[in-house]
Amino acid sequence: MTASAIAELPGPYMLAVAFAGVFLIAFMKGAFGGGFAIVGIPLLSLAMDPIAAGALLAPLFVVMDITALRFWRPSTWSRADLAMLLPALIVGIGLGYFVLRDLGRHAVEIVMGVVTLAFAATWFLGGGEIKPRPRSTIKASLAGLGSGVTTMVAHSGGPPLAMYLLPLGMPKALYAGTTSLFFTVGNLLKAGPWLVLATPSRSLWMLMALCVPAVPAGVWAGWRLHERLDQRALYRACYAILVVTAAKLLWDGLAGYIRF
Repeated sequence: MTASAIAELPGPYMLAVAFAGVFLIAFMKGAFGGGFAIVGIPLLSLAMDPIAAGALLAPLFVVMDITALRFWRPSTWSRADLAMLLPALIVGIGLGYFVLRDLGRHAVEIVMGVVTLAFAATWFLGGGEIKPRPRSTIKASLAGLGSGVTTMVAHSGGPPLAMYLLPLGMPKALYAGTTSLFFTVGNLLKAGPWLVLATPSRSLWMLMALCVPAVPAGVWAGWRLHERLDQRALYRACYAILVVTAAKLLWDGLAGYIRF
């Protein structure tokens, strides 16, 4: 390796944070099918710019999805719900591209922080209680649209989708499989726009390559523990991490405007 290439390698702290973030997202995708990518940018923002974090994660999400679909096979997909959700998702990603393109860095940080805190607060205040409700085309369309916008802006499409799917009272495997395929489509569609908005530097491509091994390891570990984990306890730990990282994002965004 040349001296210039060595100079561009990410530092130990950045590599550790990025690797941990990618592994955590992959683990949640393996265990519950996705929807927890919202953890990614807030966690990675502890070591890098959130836009760069989004560019780093966008291709890695595709690798995660391809890996996860080895475990979440068609028998775990709810085709009736996906038929309503996916068209709205496509429209939402298109809208999200223009929203992200026209927002400044600090505005993106604030949006990500607020969305993440709202997501965490919904879980803690609601206590995780689910009462099965019937399907609704209108609610599915709104959920797909909202998920498309937020997944493009902040890789946080999980909350709108969860607010639609969880009340249906699906079995855990069906929920995970449906969520996995939904985000497979979404991540394939948004990878290109994200790389256009934030073209990765050479060092970011290197960091991405170094994080790739975390993907199959995380997905496999999550899938193996799918039936064994205490879902409530795992969710509480995840949302606690969200609160801390989202508060940091929100602080950075607000501080950026105060300085100016």
